Amino acid sequence: MIPLSAPKFSGKEWLFLKRCLDSSWVSSSGRIVNDFERAVCRKFKARHAVACVNGTASLFIALKLSGVMAQDEVIVPTVTFIAPINAVRYLGAEPVFMDCDEFLNLDGEKLADFCRRECRLTKDGLRNKLTGKIIKAVIAVHIFGSPCGLERIKTICRQYRLKLIEDAAESIGAYYTAGKYKGRFTGTIGDFGVYSFNGNKIITAGGGGMILTGKKESAEQAFYLTNQAKDDPLRHIHHQVGFNFRLSSLQSALGLAQLSYLDECIRIKKENYALYKKLLSGIPGLGFLGNPEGTSPNYWFYSLLVERSEFGLDRDRLIAKLLKRQIQVRPLWLPNHLQRPYRKNQAYRIERALWFWKRVINLPCSLALTKNQMRQVCLAIKGSRRD
Repeated sequence: MIPLSAPKFSGKEWLFLKRCLDSSWVSSSGRIVNDFERAVCRKFKARHAVACVNGTASLFIALKLSGVMAQDEVIVPTVTFIAPINAVRYLGAEPVFMDCDEFLNLDGEKLADFCRRECRLTKDGLRNKLTGKIIKAVIAVHIFGSPCGLERIKTICRQYRLKLIEDAAESIGAYYTAGKYKGRFTGTIGDFGVYSFNGNKIITAGGGGMILTGKKESAEQAFYLTNQAKDDPLRHIHHQVGFNFRLSSLQSALGLAQLSYLDECIRIKKENYALYKKLLSGIPGLGFLGNPEGTSPNYWFYSLLVERSEFGLDRDRLIAKLLKRQIQVRPLWLPNHLQRPYRKNQAYRIERALWFWKRVINLPCSLALTKNQMRQVCLAIKGSRRD
């Protein structure tokens, strides 16, 4: 089996984990968790970071600190893994689905159109004309490691008094090379940013997440809530409902080791993406999803577009043939406005998402992927039309 996205460990992890075990601080207390938070801040030029048990819990806390409550609404992309959508529902709020742009990220122009045409700004906030509910925030997801159009999206959020939460779970290490946010990393521009260190990400802590914010007060509140809301830790006094969301020291140790060679990971990902493009160039009906100008993506996933009329096979038949050859690939997620729990929610002019959903295949992209394995994948794709 050639896996889709397996983690790579280069040896330094053993040293960091040994130090953690030797210290006997293996749970959520101790210096190592704080070291991980500080390392993330240094690496990505973030002001404050709070380690969390996973990316979804991080999104939940970010939404809560953004003032999202039951009966509120949050604008979300329909093209994304379902985690941020579920985080909205955890708070009793409802998602409003937005279409994607040509890079699969949230469409800023449709967002602006929706806020202008379908909502009205009141003293209580932005009110949705259709539902009568107040929209509190926008979640912008940097899909597959490609930075989305935050300059436009953040301007809209400021205009309509919406909190901006960046779901940068897939884009750790990606940044902007031009424009207003030149030199800024994804996850550090919105009111809150969220990273994920799940096992399939470009670097991993075996799980885990991180909440980023530019405000000290917000970071203190995030720490407070993720640590069971301890007002007096000695006497176990709690004035609010807290959550057991703190990351463990063991995971933080693993994350520290992985973070130290993130740049090398991105270099490998970029080289492999270029080789895939070379090996599959010139084949009718095949092409790769591009990246926005003025950005430096982390190339987490490689998205191949399959046009049936030219290639001769549709997406699903190609996937079936590759899986039969023990090559693990996957289609684009089913757009979330079509998922059973959310079919009754408002979806605004969803068009591109449906087009991409029928055509995108993600190819094997593990850091340990060899050039020979990549050639195997490409030969299997080329040969699939003859099977």
